[in-house]
Amino acid sequence: MKDMQPPHLDQSRVRQSFRRGLESYHGSASVQADIAGQLAAMLQQQGAPRRFASVLEFGCGTGHLTRQLLQRFQADSLILNDLVPEAAQVLQALDGTAPAQARFAGGPIEILPLPQELDLIASASTVQWIPDLAGLAARLAAHLKPGGWLALSGFGRGQFRELAALGSAAAAPSYLDADEWPAVLPHGMEILQITQRPVVLEFSSAMHLLKHLRQTGVNGHAQQNWSRRRLREFEEAYRARFGRNGILPLTYDPVLLVARKAA
Repeated sequence: MKDMQPPHLDQSRVRQSFRRGLESYHGSASVQADIAGQLAAMLQQQGAPRRFASVLEFGCGTGHLTRQLLQRFQADSLILNDLVPEAAQVLQALDGTAPAQARFAGGPIEILPLPQELDLIASASTVQWIPDLAGLAARLAAHLKPGGWLALSGFGRGQFRELAALGSAAAAPSYLDADEWPAVLPHGMEILQITQRPVVLEFSSAMHLLKHLRQTGVNGHAQQNWSRRRLREFEEAYRARFGRNGILPLTYDPVLLVARKAA
């Protein structure tokens, strides 16, 4: 299959946002950490083998999913990818648990050179940033060996619904609900399990909520400059519409799936 060219997306802004939050991401991204654990467990529960010959993880970030996979599975070779080059440091942070054949490859997954016959392709909390998700799914499937596994998580259309309602969220290009995924995956890929369960975080103030977004880089397209007046107006509107008992909720809408390529 000819490598696809990524449709227009301000990747430099997304990269900058995640680079800025890289140091704080691991400790602040509690929802993403839970998603990584759930996705690895789902893969295990669906009967994935204890050992994979070759594994690719894209959007590895600070290694939430990497660690969860290596706790449950063995891999002869491992390729880690991320849009942010500094994410390569995750290999040094794995404390000797990475396979001997492990390497980092930076850049957009849409055009990253991939080996053939991969046994597992996995990614947590990344696919929402891919504009042509069906095109990427076809590319990934083409690089899986027959019987190979695909474990992905993204976010549904309820992601950051409070921010969206207030016009303060810059949505990622591919928020998809669970029932939309069967049409995205190419022929020959069977979904073994898919789940969608919203998670609501609570914050005492708009400042704390915005700090969370900044520390995790998850709202990378949104405006970053907040005057005191704008912040006050934003908090007042947020509390009036969504506040309860002095708390400001923020909804995450994770969608997790495990699929397998026909043998």
